[in-house]
Amino acid sequence: MPLRLVALALALVAGAGCATYSDHTRAARESLARGDFERGEAQLNEMLGVESSRELPVEWGSETALAVLERATVLQAMRDYATSARDFTAAEKELELLDLANDDVGAIGQYLFSDDATRYKAPPTEKLLVNAFNMINYLARGDLQGAAVEARRFTVMRKYLQDYFPGESHAAFGSYLAGFVFEKRGEYDVALRYYDEVLQETDASSLHEPIVRLASKAAYRTPRLESVIGEVPAPEEDPEEGEILVILKTGRVPVKEAARIPIGAALGLASNYVSGDTKVLEYGMFKVVSYPELVPTRQVYTGGTLRVAGSPMPLDFVTDVEAEVLREYELVKPKIVGAALTRMITRAVAAEGARAAGRQQSGALGFLAAALVEGTMVALDKPDTRSWSTLPASVHLARIRVPAGQHEISVDLHGPGGSGRLTRTVDVPAGGFAVADFTTLR
Repeated sequence: MPLRLVALALALVAGAGCATYSDHTRAARESLARGDFERGEAQLNEMLGVESSRELPVEWGSETALAVLERATVLQAMRDYATSARDFTAAEKELELLDLANDDVGAIGQYLFSDDATRYKAPPTEKLLVNAFNMINYLARGDLQGAAVEARRFTVMRKYLQDYFPGESHAAFGSYLAGFVFEKRGEYDVALRYYDEVLQETDASSLHEPIVRLASKAAYRTPRLESVIGEVPAPEEDPEEGEILVILKTGRVPVKEAARIPIGAALGLASNYVSGDTKVLEYGMFKVVSYPELVPTRQVYTGGTLRVAGSPMPLDFVTDVEAEVLREYELVKPKIVGAALTRMITRAVAAEGARAAGRQQSGALGFLAAALVEGTMVALDKPDTRSWSTLPASVHLARIRVPAGQHEISVDLHGPGGSGRLTRTVDVPAGGFAVADFTTLR
């Protein structure tokens, strides 16, 4: 028995040193928080086991697809749109959907709590956002065909969310971008359908003029569109003008971290999702439950003032990505905590078995055996903290008609972390468009 107890103690020490996904990405996230994109990119490459972002991983493990998504987001912030698009596409092929709509037995809670050794399954909101953000890569390169492919994939995932979680917001900025894509492709009825989706969630004033302009070319109507169309007369189009699509992405969404909650609070939250006799928890010495909690990221910038050639222009706050991620997490949190409690019951039963065996020799040895068994299992039981942690927290959009030629675009950033300025110079062709894309990731 003494040798077995020593072995258990060693396992306790070893288990305590196991790093979670959020531990693995911490250095890169800290670099992004300082605005050091290059360092963050290098740290993600190191995590992926590659020398540079020119390479994709040779082997894909349980965290690889998610880490490639993180790198794709950073590369987009660095305006390496071609490589970012490649990474988004490669990661999407490896991602499975975590089907929140069909979970009668609480399997999702078990997966989200402890299955970090299996291939990552993306929650529906993350799956939706892969295509929404990848649309930006193709639009920034003027590739309407590639952007249309991403728009159609976005539509499939958005329909899933609308069917099972109606009346809630689902990445309206993706619908805005998809409408822009099909408008520029000359598919005006399709464009109006997407713009109507945006109006379901937010009154994006920058869409009013395009909607009125398209009304004379398309038959599709809804009460929302009609209310916008009746606001102003159709503007005249100047063939010598073009359009600038401005995209501002600020902040980062909360990140999953290992957290603890008292057993009583955990039972109150998740009693319907617990398997096993909860009475055994009364004898355990560890009175807290470990689980993966979403922890807010410190936001440096939350918005900005748009200027074109020094003149202020309206900028719509279209999507609160952080709120959508949090809402989805709160939906499954009781199941996650329930899975953690079920695991805790298993630990407590094992500890009681060790206590009974130890008592055959002495009461003190029984207590020590139970403590070591339960403590070791607690240390080994690391919650799964995998999530897409480089996702921007919010997306702002604007559309501006300008004469063909070069134009300087600037955004004066503001937020709890201070102020800053980002600038771009874009070349707008007559009758065409250019994209001015800004990302802070902090």
